[in-house]
Amino acid sequence: MTGFLGVNTKHNVVVVVRDADVVSAALARALAEATPEERPGLERAAALVEATAAADETRLRARWVRARLAAVGFTGAVDSVAAVRALRKAEPRLSLLAAVQLQKDAVAEPE
Repeated sequence: MTGFLGVNTKHNVVVVVRDADVVSAALARALAEATPEERPGLERAAALVEATAAADETRLRARWVRARLAAVGFTGAVDSVAAVRALRKAEPRLSLLAAVQLQKDAVAEPE
């Protein structure tokens, strides 16, 4: 979902990559060719993609932070110093400044 470019003390850039439009187009093509049995599942998938695509960048970053924290087994409070440490453990190239900003995004967007 994201990549980090220039994550040093001078430049902290978080790039959010969205490909929901590609997924949505693929689902639309599949729906056009779907059998009646396949249609309900594909319609549900299309609705989920549409809802996910509506998320703003802060929400996407918050989801990413929570996923990275879960990947290293962190179960504490997202707004803690331990969460910043765990995030930097999950992403060693992440600067302290970037980790704190990402943490703020996660705190601002509850699950």
